[in-house]
Amino acid sequence: MNVPDNLKYTKDHEWIRVEGDHAFVGVTDFAQGELGDVVFVEIETEGESLDKEEVFGTIEAVKTVSDLFMPVGGEVIEVNPGLEDSPDLVNKDPYGDGWMVKIKISDSSELEELLDPGAYKELIG
Repeated sequence: MNVPDNLKYTKDHEWIRVEGDHAFVGVTDFAQGELGDVVFVEIETEGESLDKEEVFGTIEAVKTVSDLFMPVGGEVIEVNPGLEDSPDLVNKDPYGDGWMVKIKISDSSELEELLDPGAYKELIG
């Protein structure tokens, strides 16, 4: 299971990569593996400010539909345009081309509440 050291994680299997006051958010390698083949990603929250753990979209796989949760509060400033035509990017490259949203973080102190790679590895066993 791939758990990059440069990311923070949530108990709901989202990752966040911080770049200044912006961050990229996606689902972990573990999550995409559990979901199976991703067939659709629906995110209609671009331009909205959401709180930590609020739903920012859904991900649909062959066997289930799951909500996507904000790891920290912020404004959704961009949705990955590549997912519309190629939702399977989430399966192929969950930490790269398969990112979901770019956000402007509203409270960077919330990052301290997230799991580091070691704690996330313990969570998924």
